[in-house]
Amino acid sequence: MTDENVNDDQQEQSERKREDVRDRTREDRAMGGDPEGRLSGLDDALESQTYPITTDELVEAYGDYEIEAQSGTKSLEEVLAPTDNQTYDSADDVRSRVLGLIHR
Repeated sequence: MTDENVNDDQQEQSERKREDVRDRTREDRAMGGDPEGRLSGLDDALESQTYPITTDELVEAYGDYEIEAQSGTKSLEEVLAPTDNQTYDSADDVRSRVLGLIHR
């Protein structure tokens, strides 16, 4: 790989990280809890979960849970599919991320 390709890859990774931080900041401001009950049974499961937990671990444990998205019902696995493997520190952290993704 040439130096130019390495620099391009590093720039792309940096930009993805910045976008993710911006998205998560917007989601945190916009969402507080699950006021519309879109997470249904998943919300209770998240409260009893031990943290931290990664996206991959969430999908493995709860991927079949159904969530009411703007475009209809989706599984947690479908909702989290476009995201990178991240670490979540609390149920609120997961809830904010999921609710932000289904409101896009």
